[in-house]
Amino acid sequence: MTAAEIAAAVGGTLTGTRDATVDGIAPLDRATARDLSFLATAKYAPLFERSNAGVVLVTAELASAPGKCAARVVVPSPHDALLSLIQRFYRPPARESGVHPTAIISPDSRIGAGATVEAYAVIREGAEIGDRAWIGSHSVVGAGAKLGSDVRLFPHVTLYPGTTLGDRVTVHSGARIGSDGFGYVFRGGVHEKIPHMGRCLIGNDVEIGANSTIDRGSIDDTVVGDGTKIDNLVQIGHNVRVGRLCLLVSQVGVAGSSHIEDGAVLAGQVGIAGHLTVGAGARLAAQAGVIGDVPPGETWSGYPARPHRESLKASAALFRLSAMMKRLERLLDREGK
Repeated sequence: MTAAEIAAAVGGTLTGTRDATVDGIAPLDRATARDLSFLATAKYAPLFERSNAGVVLVTAELASAPGKCAARVVVPSPHDALLSLIQRFYRPPARESGVHPTAIISPDSRIGAGATVEAYAVIREGAEIGDRAWIGSHSVVGAGAKLGSDVRLFPHVTLYPGTTLGDRVTVHSGARIGSDGFGYVFRGGVHEKIPHMGRCLIGNDVEIGANSTIDRGSIDDTVVGDGTKIDNLVQIGHNVRVGRLCLLVSQVGVAGSSHIEDGAVLAGQVGIAGHLTVGAGARLAAQAGVIGDVPPGETWSGYPARPHRESLKASAALFRLSAMMKRLERLLDREGK
């Protein structure tokens, strides 16, 4: 695309060479004259000054920043503009509909129109695969599982029996959906397993990262709401309810029967104890350890998690403690003498 075409596509204001042409996207520090890049914050202005990028999306505040790019396209949000352009440069991988001859398909299953089932995938009895779904190699769709239209399972995904995925769900490699939760009763001198009879229900437009695990319910269902995005290496326990449009970042763990309400954001390595509620729109900072309910709309951090400002004050007091102890020891030494 030329700089002029990019400006027209994103509704931006062009300065510089209209005919500057790019055929890829790259960060400022790696971009060449054939790449599109972006500058959204002043923090990266030094990189922009040295960058070889051919065309750069910039905010109005940074439109005059020193730099040698051939063309600048001024937009309110470079991130949003870049997102709208990515598909122009990187086409989705091509695929052919149909079932590979090595796939194992139960005659009692149903495969929708235009679906793709790759080599060595297994579709068990009673499973339903929606139209245009794409089942990757070595993936297993358990008995009675139901997949909506345009679902994408990357290779080596396992859906346990009874799992339900809505439309346009993406599940990355290594994810295990609908496995038994961790539930035991100690009696007769042994840990006796609690049978898990509930379902695992995933809504529309959900993305589940690589090697994440979501347990089925014990008696109730485990539910993930529409539009929620789950990163790699996330564990969601049995009977958990995750609302709509939530974000769960890598290594989050949610213990059984907790509720994460709509729009909540759980940053990396957040841990949620069981039977708790994280309110709608709440935000939990990285490594927060939640042992009580979090009110809607609040930002909490630390362990045990508490309101973010309170957590910062507690951390600051702890860091001052060492110096205070030294002063106290000196006072005690003088009194002892």
